[in-house]
Amino acid sequence: MLSVNLKERNTKVWHNWSGLVRGLPRSVVYPVSIEEVVGIVKACAAEGRKLRVVGSGHSFTRLVQTDDVLVSLDQLQGVIAVDSEKGIAEVWGGTKLDRLGKELHAYGVAQENLGDINAQSIAGAISTGTHGTGERLGSLATQVVGLTVVTAAGEILECSAPQDEELFRAMQVSLGMFGIIVKMKLRVVPSYALRYTSSKMPLSQCLEQLDLLKRENRHFEFYWFPYTDITQVKLTNKTDEVPGTPNRWSYWKVMLMENALFWLLSECCRFIPRLCKPISRLSATAVPDVQEVGYSHRIFATPRLVRFNEMEYSVPADRMRTVLEEIRDAVDRYQFAVHFPIECRYVQGDDIWLSPANGRDSGYIAVHMYRGMEYADFFTKVEEICRRNGGRPHWGKMHTMRAEQLCRLYPKWDAFLRLRQELDPSGVFLNPYLAEMLQQSEQAH
Repeated sequence: MLSVNLKERNTKVWHNWSGLVRGLPRSVVYPVSIEEVVGIVKACAAEGRKLRVVGSGHSFTRLVQTDDVLVSLDQLQGVIAVDSEKGIAEVWGGTKLDRLGKELHAYGVAQENLGDINAQSIAGAISTGTHGTGERLGSLATQVVGLTVVTAAGEILECSAPQDEELFRAMQVSLGMFGIIVKMKLRVVPSYALRYTSSKMPLSQCLEQLDLLKRENRHFEFYWFPYTDITQVKLTNKTDEVPGTPNRWSYWKVMLMENALFWLLSECCRFIPRLCKPISRLSATAVPDVQEVGYSHRIFATPRLVRFNEMEYSVPADRMRTVLEEIRDAVDRYQFAVHFPIECRYVQGDDIWLSPANGRDSGYIAVHMYRGMEYADFFTKVEEICRRNGGRPHWGKMHTMRAEQLCRLYPKWDAFLRLRQELDPSGVFLNPYLAEMLQQSEQAH
């Protein structure tokens, strides 16, 4: 029996983290078991309704937006079991990355890599191709070894590479179109400590040393501040040092300097856009020299309280310098009102069908614009540069690409769409945004 009420009318507007994407779902439901998830899907299929699954709303596209059923897995969180000998952890799909890191650490294990935001759900993070940085480390989806999915038919499907290689590679990054990921098995490693350093480096020097920096560091990323020749270089490596008690002053300094003060400066830019250039220069001069040791799940995460909109593209790793130099030239030429630094990271290539790193080692370049500021001209120009250099969009970040362009970037594009059609012929898991992007019919509604 379905205890979740799909007849109850929702009156609360849903919005994503940045506030850009908004919608009024007809129903919002929070299943507490796999059986309830099955019941919800079967009810939607029987009534010709649509559903989308929401994690933490950290996607900047309309992936989740729906006027019908919105499913949250917030009640399905936590680590289910850990096999330390095999290095496998089974977790609920709705588990937020912050909680996941802490619970895994209590078992003495950790994920081999993470991004810099830990608010997302693990299912949402893998489904959109979320990544960290490290030229020998893949996206979060590469850590998945098994998936438990509720399909559009309301069936529970267990999927792994040994069971069905093609279906598994398609499901690892599937934008929520193949079903609801209720559980997954992750490859984990023994808990480890990291030493993190942050320092300023001239952009010219950073670009000259890209190969060296990414080769000699487990994790390397850098941020270029527009209208300057300054980058913030972040290097993170494993260490045998024993982490001490987290430094409260360091935490509050980050909250004050990187969040409260930057929010105030961003508000100035929003009201007076011509201040973007001097504020970017001011931010660059304030880049701190930092050294910190901590367990991996704590070091990876960076508090992000200043809200923004974001676009990110993956390009072949050897095109990173070219693309960034073209973006720098465009910023100087068009004088875009942008003060957020441009974030650059590296990810190892993989064989996941819709992964932006499919078949190639990749450089990821992300541009941000403070919430409430005009972003279209800047993002359009950056997207043009990235696409000219073989760029593929991050699925959870803003972009304008559609099927006619995407099919040329992903060798398995047509095979992916065929599998989607087989698993969900009525389009239960499609919304208008996905149907438009993929040029797929929503069928029943």
